[in-house]
Amino acid sequence: MAGSAEILAALRELANLKQISRDELHGLLQDGILAALAKKHGPNVQAEIEIDEAKGSIRIVLLMTVVEEVTDRSSEISLEEARFEDPEFQVGDLLERGVDFNEFGRAAVQAAKQRIVQRVREGERSRIRDEFAGRVGDLLSGEVQQIERGKLVVMLNKFREAEAIIPYREQNHREHYHQGEPVRAVLKRVEDTPKGPRLILSRADALFVQALFKLEVPEIQQGIVEIKAAAREVGSRTKIAVTSRDEAVDPVGACVGLKGARVQAVVNELGGERIDIVPWSPDPERFAKLALAPARVARVFSDAVSRTIHAVVDEDQLSLAIGRNGQNVRLASELTGWKIDLYSSREWMEKGGETPLFAPLPGEDAEADVPLNEIKGLEAATVAVLAEGGYRTLNDILDLDRDDLLRLPGIAPEEADRIMAMIDELTTEDDEGGRGA
Repeated sequence: MAGSAEILAALRELANLKQISRDELHGLLQDGILAALAKKHGPNVQAEIEIDEAKGSIRIVLLMTVVEEVTDRSSEISLEEARFEDPEFQVGDLLERGVDFNEFGRAAVQAAKQRIVQRVREGERSRIRDEFAGRVGDLLSGEVQQIERGKLVVMLNKFREAEAIIPYREQNHREHYHQGEPVRAVLKRVEDTPKGPRLILSRADALFVQALFKLEVPEIQQGIVEIKAAAREVGSRTKIAVTSRDEAVDPVGACVGLKGARVQAVVNELGGERIDIVPWSPDPERFAKLALAPARVARVFSDAVSRTIHAVVDEDQLSLAIGRNGQNVRLASELTGWKIDLYSSREWMEKGGETPLFAPLPGEDAEADVPLNEIKGLEAATVAVLAEGGYRTLNDILDLDRDDLLRLPGIAPEEADRIMAMIDELTTEDDEGGRGA
C-alpha cells in the first residue's frame, strides 16, 4: 500500500492538474482521511490530522471520549480500557490514539479516494459556475471536440474542464465544422445539470453579432458606443441599433470603421451575412423610420396603446421596405419592439390618412432635403444608380463616404470622387448661407 509521501505526491500532481490551491489540497486530503477513518471505525469518528509537505508525512490522531459505558465505539472508550494506557484518565477526558497510515485497509482507502474525487468534482463545478455566471454575452473560443447528434461539443481554450456545447438550434446551418477545428461562439446561458454546469454557446443568436462588434470596435469596449438593440435572421441578415455617449463620436461610423474594416471583419466571421447598422433613437417613430433602412420612409405614425407603428413609403420603396419574404420589416419590428404595419402612399390615402406624408419629423430640415434629380451636374445615370440603392435625396447621401458609393454597382472611382466633391460643395454653401442669415 502507498505510504504518506506517495499519497502527498499524487495529490500534488492532482492539485496542479486541476488548479487546486494548497489549502484546498490539505482540505481534500483531510476530508478523505476522515472518510477512511469513518469506514474503519464508524461514522462519528473524531481525529486530528496534521500534514507536513516538507517531510512528506501525515500524522493522524484518533480522539476518544472517556465514558463509564460505551454507546458509540467510533468516538468513545470505556474508563477501564483508557486506564490500561494511563491510570490518570477520568470520565470526560480525551484519549489520543495515534494511527499508522499503513493501517488503512483497502475499503478505507477506496472510501478516501471516492471522497477526494467527489470534492474535486464539486470544486470544479463551483469554479465553472463562479467563472461563467456573469459572462453571458461574452465571446468564447475553443475547438470542436466532437459532434454528437447535431450538437457541437467544444473544448474551451482557457477553461478546458468546462462542458460547453453549441446545440443544433444555436448553429448557423450554412456553416459546417469538423472535429479539431477552431470555433468562436457567444455564451448564451449556463445550465445546471446532474453532472454540473453546462455552458450553452451560440453562433445563431444576435448576442453573437454583438459580441463580435465588441471585439472589433474599441469604442464599444470603452463604453462610448453602445449597442441598444439587435435583431437577426441567422445566415441572412442582422440589424443593430447603436448610440454614442460622446457627441463627437459617430456610433455608426465607429462600427463601420475606416474603409469598412470593422464591419467587414464581423461579416467575414458570419460567412457574408448582411449587417444593417442604424442609429438608435428613444423616439419610437424616428427609430422605426431608421430601422426600416435601406428603404426611404415617407412618414410614420405610432399607436402607443397597441405599440404599433404605421409606416408609409412611396410605391417604389414598398418592396424594399418589406424585404425578401418580409425580412426587412420583420427585423425592424424586432429591433424596435413595436409592430410595424407598412403602407404605400396610395394605400394610406385610400385608408383615409390625412396627415401630410412628407412632413419632416421633429429635428429634420425639409428645405435641405433636395431630390437628387434636381441637383445640377449629377448625371441621370448616376441618379438612377443611387435611387436603386435607396438614395433619392441630398439628405440620403450626406453621410455616405467614398467606399459606400463604390459598393453601389455602376459607380466608378472617378464618379465617386465627383459625387463626394459635389456633396462638399453643396454642404459648404449651405453652411455659409445659414451663418449669413
